[in-house]
Amino acid sequence: MTPAQEPPARHRAVPLLDAVHLDVLERRYPSRRLRAAYCGVNAAVALLIMAVVALVTRQPFLFPSLGPTAFLLFRTPQAATASPRNTVYGHLIGVLAGWFALAVTGLLDTDLMHVDWHRVLAAVLALGLTCTFMPVFRADHPPAGATTLIVALGLLRSPAQLATVMLAVVVLTAQGILINRLAGLPFPLWRPARTPAR
Repeated sequence: MTPAQEPPARHRAVPLLDAVHLDVLERRYPSRRLRAAYCGVNAAVALLIMAVVALVTRQPFLFPSLGPTAFLLFRTPQAATASPRNTVYGHLIGVLAGWFALAVTGLLDTDLMHVDWHRVLAAVLALGLTCTFMPVFRADHPPAGATTLIVALGLLRSPAQLATVMLAVVVLTAQGILINRLAGLPFPLWRPARTPAR
């Protein structure tokens, strides 16, 4: 074999990993079905891990907005909205906006027992702030809109719960990096690929 025909060092060093790269698998299986299975299996496994952590620690490591985040990480891994930076910063903006909305409406110590005008104001304010600040910081991540409502509605609101929410986002993002990289996808380690500013 001439040097030009020799496979890249990555393939020689870890042939087993080459077998699970999506581009290799797409040569053998229909791409659409393979990508759908890749998304479904990996999202389910990632959230199963989060659920086990939640059961063991008895902390809220599993909450609704992780579902759409997992979908983005495994269905559109090269989209800017799925990048680790956008995922973490988007949810952080959502958490902070939700907490701020609770604080200014006097609901920091109130569970969601019923919806009144204070709760409506908190939800509207939280979502408005989240949708404003994600583009400002170039951290668009649509599932963060659900995170901010989870906080503003008082479902998760204590500092410990909010820290757990962010830790769960980081753990899910780390799973996305690991799984997508093992599959041979050029998933960013932090920033999305550069796109023109709007």
